[in-house]
Amino acid sequence: MKFKYNLEEALEISNKLIDQINKYNKYYYVYDSPIISDSEYDNLMKKLIEIESIYPQLINKYSPTQRVGFTPSDKLENIPLSVPMLSLENAFNKREIENFNQRVKRHLINVGFLKTKFEFLEYFCELKLDGLAVNLRYEKGLLVSASTRGDGKIGENVTSNIRTIRSIPLKINNPVPDVLEVRGEVLIYKKDFEKFNHYQKINNEKIFANPRNAAAGSLRQLNSDVTAKRPLKFLAYGLGDIYNIHNGIKIYNPSNIVSHEEILQKLLIWGFPVNTEYCQHASSIKELIEFYDRITISRNSIHYDIDGVVYKVNSLAAQKILGYSSRAPRFALAHKFSSKEISTKLINIKIHVGRTGVLTPVAYLKPVSVGGIIITRATLHNEKEIRRKDIRIGDTVVVQRAGDVIPKIIGPVLKERPLNTNKFSINSHCPVCGSSVEKSENGIISRCTGSLFCSAQRKENLFHAVSKRALNIDGFGKNLVNQLTDSNILKSLADIYTLTVNDLLSLERTGQKSSEKIIKSIQKSKNPSLSCFIFSLGIRYVGEITADHLAKKFYNLENIMNANENTLISKGIGQVASRSIFLFFNEAHNREIINLLLINGVKPINEKKELNLPLLGNNFVLTGKLSTWPRHLISKYIKDHGGVINNHISRKTNYLISGEKSGKKLIEAKKIGVTVINETEFESLVRLKENS
Repeated sequence: MKFKYNLEEALEISNKLIDQINKYNKYYYVYDSPIISDSEYDNLMKKLIEIESIYPQLINKYSPTQRVGFTPSDKLENIPLSVPMLSLENAFNKREIENFNQRVKRHLINVGFLKTKFEFLEYFCELKLDGLAVNLRYEKGLLVSASTRGDGKIGENVTSNIRTIRSIPLKINNPVPDVLEVRGEVLIYKKDFEKFNHYQKINNEKIFANPRNAAAGSLRQLNSDVTAKRPLKFLAYGLGDIYNIHNGIKIYNPSNIVSHEEILQKLLIWGFPVNTEYCQHASSIKELIEFYDRITISRNSIHYDIDGVVYKVNSLAAQKILGYSSRAPRFALAHKFSSKEISTKLINIKIHVGRTGVLTPVAYLKPVSVGGIIITRATLHNEKEIRRKDIRIGDTVVVQRAGDVIPKIIGPVLKERPLNTNKFSINSHCPVCGSSVEKSENGIISRCTGSLFCSAQRKENLFHAVSKRALNIDGFGKNLVNQLTDSNILKSLADIYTLTVNDLLSLERTGQKSSEKIIKSIQKSKNPSLSCFIFSLGIRYVGEITADHLAKKFYNLENIMNANENTLISKGIGQVASRSIFLFFNEAHNREIINLLLINGVKPINEKKELNLPLLGNNFVLTGKLSTWPRHLISKYIKDHGGVINNHISRKTNYLISGEKSGKKLIEAKKIGVTVINETEFESLVRLKENS
């Protein structure tokens, strides 16, 4: 099946997914305050993985598919982890466990570790602790450092705080390897948590929502004296680095440990607390499920919080063969618990308009306690989801804390539905600005089309419009946008061109010289190229390439604004982008802002119909550090003269412009016979083509 997005559309979607996922990771790993359920997070991650698999050139080192967790807090010193601390793959039903087992066995059969899929394979089952993961490093038996998971590769230094936890040995008296890294979970037992919260309450201190948040907040204190007063515990469950040093050579696994079970036994011998009461071996799906069911029944009687169980291939040799993905070990699986549920009254449904114009219905609930947390609101995601569940204002609804964290409405209790309730639908106009609402064909996404006018989208659009590749207003950064919009001086993009020095001087930390410089930069930006102006409007699915294409095909702003969808498509614009462009210019509020821009002196430079295009039909790729041409200028020059810029080498590439420290692209170009030129040779090429 043909993928429905072209490269530019996929780039925009993947960038937004990356921003979303990194934001949710930050709230979970840095702020210890999750704001999205596991299933919603997994769906976002699956969509990003799908896009990156189809367009691998979009993958970058900042993508959450290439990492775990989030960047550590800058309040704590960072510690590199010699062995990454990865997440576990999650399962929620029997089928997902069967799939995991089949993958494991198939891989082990392929390398000859197992002979057939019916051969015995031992798993070790244990609890999934709901605390904060840490790595303890011992050298010659002495605790030298401790860190949180952080982003999986770099953790936060919590050594001084870890030393206050009495269950963690500062010195190991039994013989141990020269370097030993112990991994486990810092947590607070249930009974200690109740006493601790009671103490906090009577002393007018912060009350924690649950033991995990309390443990995480306590361990990440900057003052270890505070941590020492918290009832933190530690349970060990694994190892990181482990080796002896002999004649300067590292000898790994000197203790000759052969299974995960032996790891736990060694940890006990070395003096670490380990969960031994709730664990067992299993060699079939039936036994894995039996363990899960047993723990589910006894969950409330366990002294500390857990959010599921973990299945690990017991053999370390098999674990080594199975290895790791970029995010998780392939030899382990977390089987998560189902969520807690309770019913309450749905008082109202209100629409929230996000910074990109997406309309999200939010349920306002009669306050109810779910798992010790008071719930008053829950997202309803989209209109299609509300219709599917037939949720109505006035209903008694079942509320669930997904993953014991995020409130979610499962559905209505129909037998308690009042008379004369109405089916819910999102209004055809934005509740914030009154612009038309565009609804996707599948009914999932509703979006305000008044992006230039809508105050909910104002900051995001202004950040984009003043950027270097758009209107390029020097000195007009995010802080200034925030200050001007928060003080209600800047209500739309057009207002930028009515700003005065006095307006800027009324803000905090702005001086006379800097204010005058910004005003001069604003005046200088009044004559952008048509492509930069179109790009600055922030039209969905219109990046630099599409904006440039529009400018070259339509020549002036009026032609673009008056083009219908069919005309846009006939000029080579993609169907999705054509629809977005048409809706944008068809919205009266957007036209109003554009007219104000023109009235305030902004005059885009039209493209000439008769262009000298000496580079027409030539595909270029840039690599390395260019010494005389800034990369964005040489790219613009090539595009303005008919050439095409690509990010990756292919057989369609005509020229690779190579600068200093060129790497993989240079090797690929030489391999397939692409012509390689430097900046001087590029200038000669242009002169040659201009004269031919």
